[in-house]
Amino acid sequence: MAVAALAAGSHALKSRLGPDQLSWLTQAANFQLLHALALLALAALMKSPQNIALLSAAGWLWMAGILLFCGSLYWLAAYGSGSLGVLHWLTPLGGLSLMAGWGLVLISGLKSQ
Repeated sequence: MAVAALAAGSHALKSRLGPDQLSWLTQAANFQLLHALALLALAALMKSPQNIALLSAAGWLWMAGILLFCGSLYWLAAYGSGSLGVLHWLTPLGGLSLMAGWGLVLISGLKSQ
């Protein structure tokens, strides 16, 4: 989905979106793609039972972050800056979820040593 969003933003939607909307679309797709790859790497790390609870929690936080952070940026790209209304807190909450997931991966790595 992230690759399709980047392709659409670069080609089909470039003339229809304003600079802010194109920026939100690009940022959402980049974060989604990065964290999709991180989830794949996390799955490989979870082969060992050590710190599996921390790594599992990190994965759930990343998935929540992708949904909230990237989803809200995709929404903004599609509908504009006033469109989230009272749900404007979704973007920072999603960002915090992504950061918390990385924090758990760091803690897991430190505990493994």
